[in-house]
Amino acid sequence: MRLKRLLMSLGLTIYFLGVNAQGWNADVGNGKYKNPILHVDYSDPDVCAGKEGYYMTASSFNSSPGLPILHSNDLVNWELIGYALQNQAPVEHFRTVRHGDGVWAPSIRYHNGEYYIYWGNPDFGIYMVKTKDPAGIWEEPVLVKEGKGYIDTCPFWDKDGKAYLSYAFAGSRASVKTILMLSEMNSDGTELIGNPAMVFDGHNGHTTVEGSKMYYLKGYYWIMAPAGGVKTGWQLAMRSKNIWGPYESKVVLQQGDTAINGPHQGGYVETPNGDGWFIHFQDRWAFGRIVHLEPVNWKEDWPIIGLDTNHDGIGEPVSEWKKPNVGKSYPATPLVSSDEFNNHQYGLQWQWQANQNPNEQWGWQSANLGYLRLNCIPRPEEMKTMWMMPNLFLQKFPGANFTATTKLTFENNPDAKECSTGLIVFGEDYSYIAIEQSESGDLKLVQRLMKEARTSKESEVEIASIGIDQKTVYFRAKVEMIQNVEPYDAKVTFYYSTNGKVFKEFGTPFKPSAGRWVGAKIGMFATGTTSISDSSYADYDWFRVNEN
Repeated sequence: MRLKRLLMSLGLTIYFLGVNAQGWNADVGNGKYKNPILHVDYSDPDVCAGKEGYYMTASSFNSSPGLPILHSNDLVNWELIGYALQNQAPVEHFRTVRHGDGVWAPSIRYHNGEYYIYWGNPDFGIYMVKTKDPAGIWEEPVLVKEGKGYIDTCPFWDKDGKAYLSYAFAGSRASVKTILMLSEMNSDGTELIGNPAMVFDGHNGHTTVEGSKMYYLKGYYWIMAPAGGVKTGWQLAMRSKNIWGPYESKVVLQQGDTAINGPHQGGYVETPNGDGWFIHFQDRWAFGRIVHLEPVNWKEDWPIIGLDTNHDGIGEPVSEWKKPNVGKSYPATPLVSSDEFNNHQYGLQWQWQANQNPNEQWGWQSANLGYLRLNCIPRPEEMKTMWMMPNLFLQKFPGANFTATTKLTFENNPDAKECSTGLIVFGEDYSYIAIEQSESGDLKLVQRLMKEARTSKESEVEIASIGIDQKTVYFRAKVEMIQNVEPYDAKVTFYYSTNGKVFKEFGTPFKPSAGRWVGAKIGMFATGTTSISDSSYADYDWFRVNEN
């Protein structure tokens, strides 16, 4: 863990151009923080207190590696330290892009010196991984319960040593939803035992209840769960003196008079002094499900998450608050988005669209040569767009307003016929700027646009095109949130440069959109159409992000 942090620190030191590591910093610097604490798409976050500080994980769906692991000392400043899944499970199934499938709403817990993560894969069942070092290698996934429709799992170990698991159902697979289930597990948490029972039915006013988290607090067993849907929902708390119920419920967080829509689904944690905090997401369309931190106060043994501005016993999200008292002050540490590609490991922020097949050499980080190489591997003839391409090298939007710039050199093989590489902003609507080789061998710069990629059978539309006579170019994408209220509209403008100093706007700005259950992403790609023994390739010198 120390080595990873040192490498990240070195990377930031090398990044000498005076721009921020990322376009969002929640630490105000006066002992307060602003929400969101992460303007990044860490959907369905869960958090636990560990041996050293706090650890968070989130849904990763089909992207690889999966199950991101973030660490914080103060619940405000977070660092991405690794992944619990190097490949999505089952591995062979996820060698093909499976948008929206994979890891749904995981839970992370620290128990008897080990860290556990449970999640539901709606097509295969309930999985678990564990480790003693969350920044290190996690054990191979264990299939705890096979079956379709199981989602949003959470483990709980009672004081008598018994283990339990709460979960919900995905209506798209199970044909039922809006209920929460509880099952006992064996002591090592690898198998469900006994008869499961329904412990909450949300059909009477709490539709789509899911995402349950279990705790024992103030003499009660607690189930905390979201309801009402991603963009419009609220947070429930349920309590009982008996783990099997009956549970009484109460809404404890809602949008109220704030601009924070759908504030729900997350995790509760306490600092050493006993203060309660709740981490949850807010869906901001193309920007994804970003992460907020709320103070928790207790009234008549019920939590109030956020601030009860209406004095109705229900909390509402705060925009700014005093940082948690953890006994020490920690510096601001914005998440890293830039990458100089100066050592043999690329940054942890990058993910592929699918598990990398050993027989498909999509690209490599150079061993201290200072670049990332992406190969123009030919895609199947029937694959007309980028939507199902597994070898997109992407990261989440790193903020609300940011500019990403990359330098690349395109080494094209004329025998490869049509091939291209460039900078892409990816979602169900996507667009990119690229350098392309035509079938005749000529080079040009293009912008292409694809609308409704998930369902469309059409090809991408060429927006702009100019010839170019050099192979080293600079591409830039400027992302701007143009409406800071629902529906959080944004626009992306592309630029290019031939010298890295003067950038020219290129093509037409476009409106980015979310992907399948995820926000838009940004990154690089390389692709071809003709299979030859030595494909064209692009060497990416660096990728730099700064706040607009």
